[in-house]
Amino acid sequence: MSTPITRRAWLATAVQAEPAPVTTHRAAELLAVSPWPSSGRNTARKDLRALAARGVLAAVDTDGRRTYTALDRSAA
Repeated sequence: MSTPITRRAWLATAVQAEPAPVTTHRAAELLAVSPWPSSGRNTARKDLRALAARGVLAAVDTDGRRTYTALDRSAA
């Protein structure tokens, strides 16, 4: 029996597949087409922060905007 994927794990995978850094707005768009389509902007913001706190994503502030990118796990 397979373990169901969590919303945050799904979002982390989606961010890793993005070619550019992800904003909260983009994360909300990604979640809108996920198995959790009712997740809004606030949920996306909390999930991005949590993933950055766990070391899954890197948060970068550019021109007053926070974006998130996947960390390169292959370098470890």
